[in-house]
This record gives sequence, C-alpha cells and structure tokens, in this order.
Amino acid sequence: MNLDEVIFLSSLPSIDLHALDKDTARVKVLEFIKDNKIMKNEIICIIHGIGSGILKNEIHSVLKKNKDVIDFKLFYNNSGCTIVKIKID
Repeated sequence: MNLDEVIFLSSLPSIDLHALDKDTARVKVLEFIKDNKIMKNEIICIIHGIGSGILKNEIHSVLKKNKDVIDFKLFYNNSGCTIVKIKID
C-alpha cells in the first residue's frame, strides 16, 4: 500500500503523543515502530497535534533517521497526524 492510498486513519495502528515532551515522544515513537514492525503493520499513524510544531518537527527528525522507515508524510486531511510506511522483513 502507498501512503497516498490511505483514506481512513481509524483502521491504522496509532499512537497519540499529546501532552508528552519531545524526549519522551521520541522514545515512544521508536518503540511503536519496533512493535509494529514485529506485528507486520506496514502503515502506522502518529498523532502529534498541530500546536507550535515542536513535536511534529522532533518526530519527523526521528523518522528521517530511522532505517526502518520507508516513507512518511502529514495526513492530507489532518496536519496533526503523520502517516508512516515501515519496512517489513
């Protein structure tokens, strides 16, 4: 599946990072990616909210550096969510 084909977020595994600081959010996202790779979930959703963009920028930085991430982008219908395609072995 391609990220452009995602229409509904409710069917994707998701993590909500509201009220977390950026360091805690970074750890939670890395654990979430690892867990979903094991469960063979190819596409996941990270809910970071809109706010001032601190969490979004931190999460996007983490995703760029993660070797298990194939692609990611803001969800077209909600800029407070990032959808991520992860590498499944």
